[in-house]
Amino acid sequence: MRCLVTGGAGFIGSHLAEELLRAGHAVTVVDDLSTGSIENIEPLTSEVRFRYVIDTILNRRLMAELVDWADIIFHLAAVVGVKLVVEDPVRAIRTNVRATEIILELAAPKRKKVVFTSTSEVYGKTSRVPFREDDDLVLGAPWRSRWGYACSKALGEFLALAYWREYGVPVVIARLFNTVGPRQTNRYGMVIPTFVCQALRGEPITVYGDGQQTRSFCWVGDTVRALVALAEHPGAVGQIFNVGSDEEVRIVDVAHQVKALTGSVSPIVFIPYDRAYGDDFEDMRRRVPDLTKIRALIGYRPTVRLEEILRQVILYYRSSECQSKLDSPTAMSFSGF
Repeated sequence: MRCLVTGGAGFIGSHLAEELLRAGHAVTVVDDLSTGSIENIEPLTSEVRFRYVIDTILNRRLMAELVDWADIIFHLAAVVGVKLVVEDPVRAIRTNVRATEIILELAAPKRKKVVFTSTSEVYGKTSRVPFREDDDLVLGAPWRSRWGYACSKALGEFLALAYWREYGVPVVIARLFNTVGPRQTNRYGMVIPTFVCQALRGEPITVYGDGQQTRSFCWVGDTVRALVALAEHPGAVGQIFNVGSDEEVRIVDVAHQVKALTGSVSPIVFIPYDRAYGDDFEDMRRRVPDLTKIRALIGYRPTVRLEEILRQVILYYRSSECQSKLDSPTAMSFSGF
C-alpha cells in the first residue's frame, strides 16, 4: 500500500512513517518543517520505499500529485502546541482548516481513504468524564484564543464527515489524547518534555495553575499502531475514535514523578495561567478518554504505563544527540497538550 503522511517529519508523523515501513508499505512524507524536524526522518532516508518532500500542504499542485500517488492519506499536519496557538491564532486556524479542506477535495474524485487526526481539545469544557465520541462538544467563548485550535479541528471533523456522506470519501477520525515519547520537543509547551528538560537542567519545574488538573498520557507507539489498525479496518470508515490512555494523573504528580526519576534537585513551582498566557486563557480540569469504542473494533489497549513513558522520555533527552536540546531555553509548560 502507498501511504502519504502529512506532517510526517513531526513527532507522531515520523513514528507513524516508521510503523508503516515496518509493515511493508511505501511511504511518502510531506512536511514544511515549521514544527517538524528533518532529524526525525533522517534514519528512514535509506529505505527504498521511503521518500520525503519539504513543502507546505497548502501547495495544491504538489498535493494533487501526492494524493494521486497514494492509496491512503494520513493527515497529521497542523499547527500544534499552546505557544503557537496562543501567539499565532490566525495561522493556527487558517492552516488547520484550509489544509484539511485541500486534502479532502483532492481525495474526493478517486475516493482515497483519509485518516484525519483530530484532538481531545474538541471536547472543550464538557464536564462528562470519561469523554465519549458521541458527547456534545462544549467550546469556550471566541475571545478566548485557546478555543480557536479546538474549533479548527472540530471543523475538520465536520468537513471530513460531510465528504464521507456527500461524496463517499472513506474517512476515519482519530481524536488523539496527549501522545508522548521520544522526539517530542519541549519548544511548543508540551508538558512532559518540558518537565524533563527542566529537571535535567536543574531548573524549576513549572506547573501552571494549581496542578490538580488531570490528563491521560499515551505512548506514541500505541498511538501509531492504533492509527494503522483503524486505517486497515473497514468498520472504522465514517467513524470517530478516541485514541489514548485512560490512566488519569494529576499534573502535579507528573512533576513529582519526573523529579524523582531524574534524581533532580529542581524545585516544583506553581505559576498562575494569567502570568503565562494572559487574562483570557482557560484550561480544562480533566481530560480522559472512554476507550470502549476503539477497544470493541480493533481490540486496542494501551501497553505502556506512565512511569515507563517518563523513563523513556528521560532516556531520550539524556542521550548524546539531545544535549543541544537541553542547552536550549525551556518553553513554557502547559497541562493541555
